Amino acid sequence: MSLIKSVATVGSLTFASRILGFARDIVIASVIGTGPVADAWAVAFRFPNLFRRLFAEGAFNSAFVPLYARRLEGEGDASATLFAEHILSVLLAILLAFSAIAIGAMPWIMIVYAPGFIDDPAKLSLAADFTQIAFPYLLFMSLCALYGGILNSHGRFGWAAGVQALLNVGLLAALGIAHLIWRPALGASQWGYALAIGCAGSGILQFVVLAFAAERHGWSLRLRLPEFGPDVSRLFRLAVPGIVSGGVSQISIFIATIVASLQDGAPAILYYADRIYQFPLGIVGVAMGIVLLPMLARHLRAGRDDLALHWQNRGLEVSMLLTLPASVALMTISVPIAVALFERGAFTRADSVAVGTVLIAFGAGLPAFILNKVLTPGFFAREDTATPMRFAVLTLLLDVALSVGLFFLLGVIGIAIGTAVAAWANVALLWRTLASRGQFRLDDRVRDRLPRIVLASLGMGLILVGGTLAFASQLDAGALTQALVLACLCAGGLIAYALLALLLKATTIGELRQQFSRGA
Repeated sequence: MSLIKSVATVGSLTFASRILGFARDIVIASVIGTGPVADAWAVAFRFPNLFRRLFAEGAFNSAFVPLYARRLEGEGDASATLFAEHILSVLLAILLAFSAIAIGAMPWIMIVYAPGFIDDPAKLSLAADFTQIAFPYLLFMSLCALYGGILNSHGRFGWAAGVQALLNVGLLAALGIAHLIWRPALGASQWGYALAIGCAGSGILQFVVLAFAAERHGWSLRLRLPEFGPDVSRLFRLAVPGIVSGGVSQISIFIATIVASLQDGAPAILYYADRIYQFPLGIVGVAMGIVLLPMLARHLRAGRDDLALHWQNRGLEVSMLLTLPASVALMTISVPIAVALFERGAFTRADSVAVGTVLIAFGAGLPAFILNKVLTPGFFAREDTATPMRFAVLTLLLDVALSVGLFFLLGVIGIAIGTAVAAWANVALLWRTLASRGQFRLDDRVRDRLPRIVLASLGMGLILVGGTLAFASQLDAGALTQALVLACLCAGGLIAYALLALLLKATTIGELRQQFSRGA
């Protein structure tokens, strides 16, 4: 499968999952609102997801995929499968022990994790109950990371990307079943228990689907007695820096929330702006990282360094072809986006302007956030997880210093500016290091195409500015009109960018057709 087709597959499935996630949030809000049960569920849902983000996703894959690729390219399928079986056995033993301890100690863990609940014993008890029930989700998602890494290493990207939606399906199904069985006697706490059961069930379902997919394609794994051998030790040594990097990211979010809390309304403004820019970041950035890592790892392990460089350049080219117009759009129509999505009820025009202003800063940082996803696989594929970790710590310090300093000068937008500047600093560090090691350089095609992509994006931006001015009065109309205005701006911008990109030869129809019709 070609790079652009693989990214499109992962990105479209991620997009579908995000849309379903919005629907899930709407339904959950309608049944439990914002009361004590909602607070308890929010904490319970966040707890296993925190460990999933730290370990099961980035940290594990950044360590496992290169080692699996080394076995696959150097010694064949049988050796790679044996390695994966050893990892599965050790991972399962660790997860079972960790889950048993965490579930048993959850009432005490909640006192530390949610100290604000101490004065409300009923809420604290609900949070502990919900977390205990939902906690197996972590175990099964960690196993999913293993099977997803195997499937991705063989170019089967659709399976791991597609099962993401099953979490939302599981939660919605649990609410539907609870409604059919217990309503009208169903209280808020029962809805919470249904959600916790749905969360655990969705983890099991995702694991079953990925295990079936691996079996179907001939990569089934057998359980063995856990052996903490050299390969397993190597995996965990590589995973630790990834966990630290993930922890740095969570610390950054935590500090931003603390700083924003000093200004009334700032945390909400930051949250709404973050939700918007996470859409292109999640679709393009995450997809590019998922696809590039196994591709680079396999080429490098087979001694095909020239192909690894080629595909990293293609990754940069494709990501910028998709990201630069999104970045320009976020900066030029940020207020219409906020108006159409959020401006109703208690959400005022002043709130829309505030969210739009923050979104401009996030939009300026979007290419950097995506480039980080393109460049870090160049380290991970070479089994170097320590260098990105060091850079993550350095840029965290820069982010905190800028966010705090600029917040007191500019308000909440200062936090977004600090985050964007830190992201570009991280890109500079990653790029310079790879270049100095002779592991990355721009090829002639990217040098030729990148200025054309920039010009096409800027041209689209001018058209969007004109469209925003033309539709300015319609933004004061009802919600339907606002949505239509946003749809027209997005459609017009997309058409304008496509035409400009083709006119300026930033890409060609023939290339796109070739990429989508056959592997490359």
